[in-house]
Amino acid sequence: MGKPPPGKCSQEVWFGLLVSFLLCLVLLCLNYSTSLGANNGIDLSMSKQVRPIGVTKINDTEDSCSDRYIYIHEDLPSKFNSEFLINCKSISAGISSSSTPSMCPDLVNLGLGPKIENSDGVLANESWFITNPYLLEVIFHNKMKKYECLTSNSTLASAIYVPFYTGMDASVHLWNSNLTIRDSSAKNLVKWLSGQPEWKKMWGRDHFFVSGRTSWDFRRVRDNSSEWGSKLRFLPESMNMTMLSMEGSLWKNDIAIPYPTSFHPAKDSEVVQWQNRVRQQERPYLFAFVGAPRPHLQGSIRGKIIDHCQASTTCKFLHCGENNCHNPVNIMRVFQSSVYCLQPRGDSDTRRSAFDAILAGCIPVFFHPATAFSQYLWYLPKNHTKYSVFIPVRDVKDLKEEGIIEKVLQGISKDRELAMREEVIRIIPKLVYADPGSRLDTPDAFDIAVQGILERTENVRKVIREGRDPSIGFAEVDGTKFTFPDTVD
Repeated sequence: MGKPPPGKCSQEVWFGLLVSFLLCLVLLCLNYSTSLGANNGIDLSMSKQVRPIGVTKINDTEDSCSDRYIYIHEDLPSKFNSEFLINCKSISAGISSSSTPSMCPDLVNLGLGPKIENSDGVLANESWFITNPYLLEVIFHNKMKKYECLTSNSTLASAIYVPFYTGMDASVHLWNSNLTIRDSSAKNLVKWLSGQPEWKKMWGRDHFFVSGRTSWDFRRVRDNSSEWGSKLRFLPESMNMTMLSMEGSLWKNDIAIPYPTSFHPAKDSEVVQWQNRVRQQERPYLFAFVGAPRPHLQGSIRGKIIDHCQASTTCKFLHCGENNCHNPVNIMRVFQSSVYCLQPRGDSDTRRSAFDAILAGCIPVFFHPATAFSQYLWYLPKNHTKYSVFIPVRDVKDLKEEGIIEKVLQGISKDRELAMREEVIRIIPKLVYADPGSRLDTPDAFDIAVQGILERTENVRKVIREGRDPSIGFAEVDGTKFTFPDTVD
């Protein structure tokens, strides 16, 4: 064989080196990809799948419940909660003493009450119940048991929930003339709580409980048997806690959350279905009133309200004196047929009826700021003109002009009426308590209450971190909270 031409050998060597280098590079990349897939649990057979644009991979170690953990004092002695359920026959179903039926029938369905089987076409689905609003504390407790961020480690908790059934206890003892007996549960409760290790973390300022009664039932000022209520909220330990109830007080640690209505949806679609229904509802009456006169209450305007309604051909009146209002179907039928629903003060400043009206898509008409505007700050728009009408009535004499209510309502433009109703319908999901056995994607009244408590306790922690006194402002009196505004929009 002859010798290869000069330079040809060197070209072949260089070509071989280049091919070897490229082959090594490919093998190295393949090995790296395989190692990466193994380390991240990636199935290489699915390598063509890609993450959607804009979706960020969540760190597996990230705690979605951080700053949201709640610890329930499930070790609370049973005399403060479950024993009331067992002995329900001795507990009144209403706000008065034992003249009303027992609470037992109302406790079914986790406190929601008996399911409404036949609504005569007034209601839209099966998530309607005959709910006793005074069982708010029981409903809340059952929903709290399903809260997604519960912890059995109290050191992780941002808030401590105390499942004391204050309203049921009040129904047993509130009419007792013996103040020692009337206050016994409250004193025993704070004694037990202050002896627990969780108390010393923030001396109770991260503790909260719920009541199915108004806050005034627990703020007796003087030790006189003729004075109303227990002394629970004036006990020093209790002043360090927050109470959620259907009606707040002048004290900043008494916070109002909505009365339970009869609608407890199990699915988000049921809420949307109901909103669409009330939006399309025909409303033949300009305004309506559901209630009864309060002749025993000095300064009550209910009698005048009823007079105004009955004198008008555009007003629908449902008298609750003959138990017509026990069935929610009767109430919702009236409210769904009316554009505006009159909401004077009840036995106290607030009324469940206001929430029934909103649920029916009926624009509420308030006569006192304490009925809603200065109460449900976590729930209702700050600008009350967006969802309601305000006719300020400081005295019965303010309603002496014949037809004054009807004239005010007739003077509202159709555009404003439609805008207010749309706002009313928009806030419905925030005011209902979903079925405790389910969880909605849209926050309900319970979710908003929990979020409010978490934010409140975090604010206290911030004050402590800054070296300031956490007692300042926590339970102070706001003397202007329920006063009439200087001007009316």
